[in-house]
Amino acid sequence: MSKYIVKKIKNRQITVCVIGLGYVGLPLAFRFLDEKIKVIGIDNDLEKLKKIKGGVSYIENKKFKKNNFYKEFQSNVSSDYSNAKHVDIIILCLPTPLNKINNPDMSLLNNCVKKLSKFLKKGHTLILESTVYPGATLELFKIINKKKRFSLGKNFYLIFSPERENPGDKLFSYKSTPKVVSGYSKACGSIGFHLYKLLSKKVHLASSLKVAELSKLLENTYRSVNIGLINEFKIISKRLGVNVWDVINAATTKNFGFKKFNPGPGVGGHCIPVDPIYLSWYMKKKKYTTKIIEISSKLNSAM
Repeated sequence: MSKYIVKKIKNRQITVCVIGLGYVGLPLAFRFLDEKIKVIGIDNDLEKLKKIKGGVSYIENKKFKKNNFYKEFQSNVSSDYSNAKHVDIIILCLPTPLNKINNPDMSLLNNCVKKLSKFLKKGHTLILESTVYPGATLELFKIINKKKRFSLGKNFYLIFSPERENPGDKLFSYKSTPKVVSGYSKACGSIGFHLYKLLSKKVHLASSLKVAELSKLLENTYRSVNIGLINEFKIISKRLGVNVWDVINAATTKNFGFKKFNPGPGVGGHCIPVDPIYLSWYMKKKKYTTKIIEISSKLNSAM
């Protein structure tokens, strides 16, 4: 069955459903449309749906094109999860924020898969692009498969491929940015690899779901830790009566072993303040308290 799906992907005969049409989901839908792939969209935000139906993009630098694929997409967006019955591949692009006590909030994803489960069928491929803690992709499948209808890698395919959007960056290119893909099995990975190969010049096939889940957390934890370091250097420089920018400019002249980070008023956006917390929260469940991650998160929040 997986070979049949790969063949459909190569021939651009698949239909993709994107659930969550925000800053990740809508640009992703556009990329499939540009490759002449039929896309169905699902979102609970009625205001967003109204704009899409009217051909209005609320994502900077993303415009609706006047071709049949875009026009069909505009008429195929709704809040109705039953539309997922008519597709081959379903991609979840929902937010995974922190709750009021600074713990991971998976409620949007959990509620989504509960609604979606009744419309899933054998042969479906489910892809998660949302940032999650290690093991969460498989946990979501267990919610779907409570009645044991599906056999992973045989009649249902599970993939994790973390988003790599960079909102506001006019130079960002999805085609030039490598895409990390992982699957529950070799068959799952093959489907994911060939699907994202339509959109990106380079696709890295990770060895497991957990490797890909962790890779996303590493990417943004790396940034959080280095931002925390340079923010502390700003404090140190100030106390020593030195201009921190002069220090950074001097260090940046080194052509190996140093990458420039700039100090600022903490960190913003959807990823850097959140992703490291997902990892430190999960590791507490594994009886390990992260050290550098928590220190940098607290330092950045205090700036």
